[in-house]
Parts: sequence; structure tokens; C-alpha cells
Amino acid sequence: MPANEPTSPPSDHAVEVAAGERFAFGENWRRFLELLDDDRIAAAEDSLRTMLEVDDLRGKRFCDIGSGSGLFSLAARNLDATVHSFDYDPDSVACTAELRRRYHPGDPDWAVEEGSVLDAPYLAGLGTFDVVYSWGVLHHTGHMYDAIDAATTLVAPGGQLFIAIYNDQGVATKMWSQVKRRYNRAGPGGKQLIVGGCLVHTVATTVAGDGYRIATHQPRKTRRGMDPRRDVVDWVGGWPFEVARPEEILAFGRSRRFGLERMTTCGGRQGCNEFVLRRTAEATA
Repeated sequence: MPANEPTSPPSDHAVEVAAGERFAFGENWRRFLELLDDDRIAAAEDSLRTMLEVDDLRGKRFCDIGSGSGLFSLAARNLDATVHSFDYDPDSVACTAELRRRYHPGDPDWAVEEGSVLDAPYLAGLGTFDVVYSWGVLHHTGHMYDAIDAATTLVAPGGQLFIAIYNDQGVATKMWSQVKRRYNRAGPGGKQLIVGGCLVHTVATTVAGDGYRIATHQPRKTRRGMDPRRDVVDWVGGWPFEVARPEEILAFGRSRRFGLERMTTCGGRQGCNEFVLRRTAEATA
């Protein structure tokens, strides 16, 4: 590049990642796209049908806050929703745009943009949606309740808010916070060691859980079309990191006149609790 050619300053996102204050989610999702297949897409579609209790999303406007890999934006579009996807991470935006290019090239009913849920002027220009979806994202903003509050403003009268928030495990949550901070401040070798140790922990926990499941005749929990290794990297690296108990999210929703339609918890263990909340008539007054 010529010495006199101007260069753009690094984005806030790039600065935060370089400082170890934010995980590069999009880089992880780029690797996931190499594994994406029809079965994973079908699992994502089934997840939306089940949690939203619909057969399809025809005639619905769907907003994907923090679209990540773009898998669930793709699933919503395949279910005939008009989709608006946005993410703070430029690499995640690129992943979502790549899925649109692969499966719905030139589609006018699927918009992909870079944006932040904490950017009030940006949200104000989006309008409202029948379904606002943000799975495992709002607790990574550094301002979780502000982010949830902002997400509620995008929900149309009578619309649904489908979010997933990390479960508060008390002492275990504090331990994982330390692991996440160390991961984001470590070099490449240190990151590999931390992920390796967490993979061993995850495998051991899964084996123990399968033994309990078989002994008690419980079905295996349905996956969402994601990949176990990429999920572990996402979990270990995911920073900023906030958590909440289910009752805290429900109380916050009620304060914004959102009633619970469906909830799936992780049973007090590590993971996300899922909530589908409906905006009530009182919220539009």
C-alpha cells in the first residue's frame, strides 16, 4: 500500500478483540460453515417450528439479532419469513451473507447488515417484527439487560421475542468467567490448551449424562443443528459474559409487558435457558 494512501481506523470490535475484551465469534462461525449440511439446516428449522409452535413463518417479519453463522436466519427464510439479520462482528456478518449467497442468492426478502443491538439510532430505523430472535447473544454484549430491553422495542404488537440466556450457576459461573477471561487474553497455544481441557470436561459430562439418561429412560435432548466442537469454543471464548436465573428474565419480561409462551431450561446446569415471550396488548398502549 502506498505510504500516502489513507487507511481506515480499526473498528471498535477489532480493538476489543485485540485487547482480549471480546471473543471473535465470527472467526469460529466461519469454521462451522465448512460443516454445514442439509441435516443441520433441517434441525435448525425444526427448532424454530417447535419453540414458536408454528408450521412455517409465511407472512412474518423475522429479525435475527446477532446472526452469527447465519444458520437460523437461513432456517427462518426457508420457513418463508422475510428476514433481517444483523451482527456486531464483521466476520459473522460475512458468514450470514455467505449463507444467503449459497441458498438464496439475490433474495430481496433477506437483508444482512452490520449493526449493534445497543445502537439505538440503528434499531430505530428497522421498524418492528413479528418474531425477534436472539439465541445466546444478548449476554455477550457487556450490557445484557440493556440489550434485552432494546430487543423488546423491535417486537411488533402481538409479536414474539425468542431469546436464550446463560443460566446463573452461582460459584460455577464465577469459575467459568475466569476461564473465559484467561482464554481471551491467552496466545494461540494457551487458547488450544484451554479448549482442549474444556473438551475433556465436556466429553466426561456428556458420558455421565448419557448414563443417567439411559438409566432413567429419558430421551436425548434434540440438537439445534450446531457442532459440538464449535459450541465448546464458543462457550469457552464467549466474552463479555453475563447470566441470569429464569425467574429474573421472566420478571424483566413482565416489566415490559411480555408474557411467557414457552420456556426450556437447562435444568440448573451449564447452558442457556430459552424463552419465547409474547408482547401483550398493554405493551402497545
